Formats: sequence, structure tokens, C-alpha cells
Amino acid sequence: MTDLLVEKLGPTLRVTFNRPKAHNALTFAMYEGLHAACEAADDDPDVRVLVLRGAGDKAFVSGTDIAQFAGFDGPEGVVYERRITRVVRRIEDTSVPTVAAIDGYCIGGGLAVAAACDLRIATAASRFGVPIARTLGNCLSMDTQALLVAHLGPARTLDMLLRARLLDAAEVHAAGFVTQLAADTAGLDEALESTVTALAGHAPLTMWATKQAVARLRRAALPDGDDLVERVYGSADFAAGQAAFGTRARPTWEGR
Repeated sequence: MTDLLVEKLGPTLRVTFNRPKAHNALTFAMYEGLHAACEAADDDPDVRVLVLRGAGDKAFVSGTDIAQFAGFDGPEGVVYERRITRVVRRIEDTSVPTVAAIDGYCIGGGLAVAAACDLRIATAASRFGVPIARTLGNCLSMDTQALLVAHLGPARTLDMLLRARLLDAAEVHAAGFVTQLAADTAGLDEALESTVTALAGHAPLTMWATKQAVARLRRAALPDGDDLVERVYGSADFAAGQAAFGTRARPTWEGR
């Protein structure tokens, strides 16, 4: 798959989201390819680290490709969000440490993918958010909401989602979401190499148990939210958001 490049580099399995002209927006096939890459990392005893990165210097991932939403209704929205949850949890459950190397926009589904990783390194120019309240008019699954709240806290998550604003790298670094900031792409490369070298030399079972403990704590007593997703994806507002996306028109939100 040319849109998703998977290559083994020493102890690292690197996945590159390779649609730079589309700001690396993810297709359903790319989501499935990412799931398969996590499986490959677990199946290869020589792989000690999984790295996710976007091609170019404009975006890590700018979200799900809008074309994937064509003809969606409420039940299809539930299926879609379950697909995202399946991939997010597979990233979380990968036995080796996972690192997101972020250079540029990390938005929507891209933010969920990055949040599912164990560590995030970003350039200072990177931006983070899920501005769907002013763009598509859809919503997040309960699992993705829980993931963001776990990393950013409820107040910052609500501020980011309700105001549909993008957080800068300094803000998410201060929140602890980004573990290391780099000045530019060259600095990102250097920081990534140093991090991978350190992780590859650490005790695999210790890191696996640590990852699993954090994931289990996050998922404990997680409530169902399919009713929320079905109502929003089945709404006239979401249909209007799809129709207006990518045009100069701004949808008129009616709450129905």
C-alpha cells in the first residue's frame, strides 16, 4: 500500500502515513494497514519499538479522509467509531513501546492515533485538536473521549472540543501529552533516534506490563456511548457538515 509505508529499520518497525498532499488523511484501508502493522510488530521478536510518522512536514495525520463518510447515517456512524476504537486499542495493546513522531497537524483521527501511542515527540510548530464542532458536526466515541480526557484532563478536553480550537505544541507539552519538543524536523529526527535507542535497550516485559496497566486503568468501567454517536451521525447537522466540508460555505447548525 503506497498510502501507508511499513519498513523495518533495525529494532524499529516504522509506519509512515504517506499522503502528504492530503495532509496524510486516513482512509479505511490505511486504518486497517495500521492495525496490521501492530500485529506485525508483535509477531516479530526482533522488533523492539513501533514508530508512527507522517510523510512531509505539514501533518502527522489530519484526520479521516472526508470521502470515507459518504452516505453515513446513525448506525454507520456507530460502525465507524467502533472501527476507530478497534485500531486505537490495537495500538495501545501492542506489546512493544509505540512512539508518535509529530511534525505539523495532528487532528481528529490523527489525534486519537497519537494519543494511543505510549510516547509523543513533536516539533514546536505542530498543532493538535478535533475541530469537528465547527467543521463536520460529528462526535467522538466514548473510548476516544476517555483517551483524550486521560491525557489532557476533562477541562482542557472540553475547551478544545467545544471551542473547536487547535492547541499549540507548547500547551500540549505543558499538559504532558507531548513528552518531548523539538525545534524543527531535524531536531525531531534526533530526538526520535535517541528515544528509540533507549527503548530498544530496556526490559521488554517491564515495558509491556507498564503499558498494559495504564491501558487497563483507562478502560476500567468505561460506559457505552453508542446512543450518542448514533444520534449525532444520523443528524441533519452532520449531513450539512459533510456537504459543506472543503468548500467556502459554512454549515448552519440547527441541532437536529
